[in-house]
Amino acid sequence: MKRVASLYLPDWSIDRLRRAEPTLAPPSPDRVALDLVAIKAASDAEQGGKNCDAPRNTGWRPGARWAREDVARHIATLPAHQRPPMREMGRRSEAAEHPYKRLPGDDGGAATGWPASGIVSVRYPGDGPHPDKIAAKERRPGSNDPGAAVKEVAAFFDTARSTSATVSRVCPPTTACPSPTSGDGAPPLVTVHKVGSRVEVAAASPAARALGIAPGLALTQVRAAVPGVVVRDADAEGDLRDLRKLSVALARRWTPIVAIADPQSLFLDLTGVSHLHGGEEAMARRLVRLLSRLGYTARIAVADTAGAAWACAHFAPSSITLLPPGDPLPALAALPVAALRVEEPAQELLRRLGVETVGQLAALPRAPLVRRFGRTLALRLDQAAGRASEPLDAIVPPVAIMVEQRFAEPLLTAEPIAYWIAQLVARLATDLAQAGRGARAVVLAATRIDRAVQTIRLGFARPTRAPDHMLRLLVRQVERLDPGFGIEALALHVQRADPLGAEALDGDLAEGERPDLAPLVDALVNRIGQRRLWRLRALESDVPERGVVRTAPLDPAADTAPRLRRDDVRHLDTRAPAHPWHPRWPRPARLLRRPELLDHVMAELPDYPPARFTWRGVTHRIVRGDGPERITGEWWRRHDEANAIRDYFRVEDEAGARFWLFRRGDGLRAETGDLSWYMHGTFG
Repeated sequence: MKRVASLYLPDWSIDRLRRAEPTLAPPSPDRVALDLVAIKAASDAEQGGKNCDAPRNTGWRPGARWAREDVARHIATLPAHQRPPMREMGRRSEAAEHPYKRLPGDDGGAATGWPASGIVSVRYPGDGPHPDKIAAKERRPGSNDPGAAVKEVAAFFDTARSTSATVSRVCPPTTACPSPTSGDGAPPLVTVHKVGSRVEVAAASPAARALGIAPGLALTQVRAAVPGVVVRDADAEGDLRDLRKLSVALARRWTPIVAIADPQSLFLDLTGVSHLHGGEEAMARRLVRLLSRLGYTARIAVADTAGAAWACAHFAPSSITLLPPGDPLPALAALPVAALRVEEPAQELLRRLGVETVGQLAALPRAPLVRRFGRTLALRLDQAAGRASEPLDAIVPPVAIMVEQRFAEPLLTAEPIAYWIAQLVARLATDLAQAGRGARAVVLAATRIDRAVQTIRLGFARPTRAPDHMLRLLVRQVERLDPGFGIEALALHVQRADPLGAEALDGDLAEGERPDLAPLVDALVNRIGQRRLWRLRALESDVPERGVVRTAPLDPAADTAPRLRRDDVRHLDTRAPAHPWHPRWPRPARLLRRPELLDHVMAELPDYPPARFTWRGVTHRIVRGDGPERITGEWWRRHDEANAIRDYFRVEDEAGARFWLFRRGDGLRAETGDLSWYMHGTFG
């Protein structure tokens, strides 16, 4: 019996982002409680007590509680004509008593101002007569002084709505309003992507969804509603790449058949493997706990069909759902139509027709359903019920290419060792050709009788599977093997392999085929080491030590030219790109690892080369000099280079040796350098 599990990762992109940035992860509950206690204690101590809302002796703040308590007594003792106006007290009128401290109807409504009926009228803008039409005798006098008489006015913007009616209309009892503090305790986090000219939310964290943020909303709308939301760019390619890595890990450890259903779901074929993990329920719980420890939220469902498992994993109330063997439609009857992986236009049309659940959809006649919605909707229903097959496109884990040979009698001399290495190389070339790949790094492992393993490592400048070339490099290093009491096994492991297909011939047949330097480079690198053979590549930088970088001998040149749009005006510039090194100012082919300080330098300031200097204990007298070539610091890299200046000179001494040296500073301003001299390279 076939059993399929659907692994749903609802917050896959958010969880990946939190693993990359631990500061966005939910804090520990113990740490949160400790921080709140510390903040509350510090706030109470700073404010001088819990009953005060402003620090003592910090100046006047209108409307503060300490102002009402301390200053109000002094103002009450003053005569009426000496009391300050209410606007200078920071408020327009005296604070009214809390309306809910007394029940409506107490004292007949005379003390609290409640109507006898207990209904409070609420005024809303936009209703009632316009202010310009109110008689002048009915308007408020406009004085803020104490004791000013306010005439009775007509109900302005009065809608006669009751508070209970308003609350029931805005917040019905059946709707649970989300709390701003709900979620996982972490700050609200969203990822965004650009759709046309609109920046939309791609994924939202549980805290953001609790605040009403959903995928598809505009970023401007989200920022206006929740100013403190954390925004990061969506990485769809990275999410898919890591999901593929997860599927490969599951295929190697849990089940051999794992397929990607969508950017947040995986299908696992549990047929014949669930008993190896303690049964379906134990396997599902272990998998969910494992992902939870790694920081990923997971939901899993197991059913006879992939469609039923996907529906329960996405829409079932429990995070772990196990459907019994048999027809899954009764268990899916209460789920929405979206559980069948139906397109959004079809869902909207079904919603208009009053079909909202899978059970209602399954009860409809098949012929009108296919005629109205096409074969896709009926196919999804049949796949979920098991009446139509749904093959899984399994992820195949990469298999390491390796050939091995064991011997009944141990090998003791170089001749049989070389013979069997040739046999292994021929078999390895065949396996590489069948895989369509070329080796870049190969390891020869020789296992002796005493279980000691000796290795010989080879590297190739380009992908190759030529047996003669690989054998030539291996035979040269056979003398490094110590057979001891005998070698009982030889193995060739491919540590790195790149795709290798057919190559086109050179287009210019008159000049002949271009020489291939890869065999020569491989021979040199495997003899003297990779670090001793390199090629210099020029970079676009003003600072000389940043203008070159080491690279592999046969690596292609990096394409640093920006990709231009079709209507970009820079296409009109047909000139060749400028070389990073200016041809008018030649530089040494190799520079010193770091500039070396010169001693006893004699030079005229500010624009003359040195007449004498001492370098590495030898004094040089200069007969010729050229310069200066002024190079300023790259201020966009570091702030310290904003004023840094180097003046470079090419000089020649009495013996004919030529040097490339520089002086720090321009010789006029102290902030540009300390006028010390350094040797940076030599010519010839």
